[in-house]
Amino acid sequence: MSKIPAELQYSKDHEWVRIDGDVLYVGITDYAQDSLGEVVYVELPPVGERFAADEEIANVESVKAASAIYNPVAGIVDTVNEELDGSPELINEDCYENHLYTLKDFDAAHVGTLLDAAGYAEFLKTLD
Repeated sequence: MSKIPAELQYSKDHEWVRIDGDVLYVGITDYAQDSLGEVVYVELPPVGERFAADEEIANVESVKAASAIYNPVAGIVDTVNEELDGSPELINEDCYENHLYTLKDFDAAHVGTLLDAAGYAEFLKTLD
């Protein structure tokens, strides 16, 4: 059973988002990191660039596969989690503590269209 923190919002592409003031944190879910297996490399987006919702923004590579990360909410990349450069396995250790990047000037209205924890849990049941 995947961990699904109640305070986050989720995309059907298995990204999570958390708003902290005027910053939106984005990471991958427990389901995603578990499906990928041991993460060995993370390609993060360029800081300062604007990405649309559902646009490919990053890549996570594991010993099993490479997986594209799709930006869940339109916005400008404000920061990337540089700790992942040397330690991509942090995603496996705690995918909710180790975000991929943050957005500024994001589309707050779009966040409301994402799934809440209960909705994401229901969505995961359709994948089995």
